[in-house]
Amino acid sequence: MSEVRIAAELRDEFGKGAARKIRRANKVPAVLYGHGTETKHLTLPGHELLLALRTPNVLIRLHGEGVDEIALPKGVQRDPIKGFLEHVDLLLVKRGEKVTVEIPVTVVGETVGSAIVDQPLNTLSVEAEATHIPTGVEIDVDGKEEGYTVLAGDLKLPEGTTLAGDPEALVLHVIGAPSAGLPEEGEAAAEGETAEAAE
Repeated sequence: MSEVRIAAELRDEFGKGAARKIRRANKVPAVLYGHGTETKHLTLPGHELLLALRTPNVLIRLHGEGVDEIALPKGVQRDPIKGFLEHVDLLLVKRGEKVTVEIPVTVVGETVGSAIVDQPLNTLSVEAEATHIPTGVEIDVDGKEEGYTVLAGDLKLPEGTTLAGDPEALVLHVIGAPSAGLPEEGEAAAEGETAEAAE
């Protein structure tokens, strides 16, 4: 599990004007909450935070004057046009604590022949120890044929991690490749029927 140290400053200015001032300095306003503690309003360095958030469920070690906490990102607001970070919500976590998170599901390998993978679920909801969240789960479809199916409950999760969602949820199945010629043949047949009706 990735843990990134980020310097944090406590802030006491709020509102849109204060937030704009923070962002002009290439920093990001954030709030830290959880465990019934008083919400802390923070300012974080923009570039370091942006790099950290590239890792799913990254664990952030916040350090600074009056701040020494571990947190998980729970809400990230970005500018819809330029994409820069506008605000981040951070959830306070403790070592040994269980948290529910979404982890990515990746597929590796090649199916047999022209069969293709249909993957309705790209993420999986799991419960894991806050400082040992898995980076994801991998499914190997190498040599698998049409009809191969994987349900959420079939996945082998890392030790200490349990499924939080429906075990019967379909994660992926291998299906036959659609035939490219069928739509055209169907259209030709329909045109023939229309011509006959006109006669």
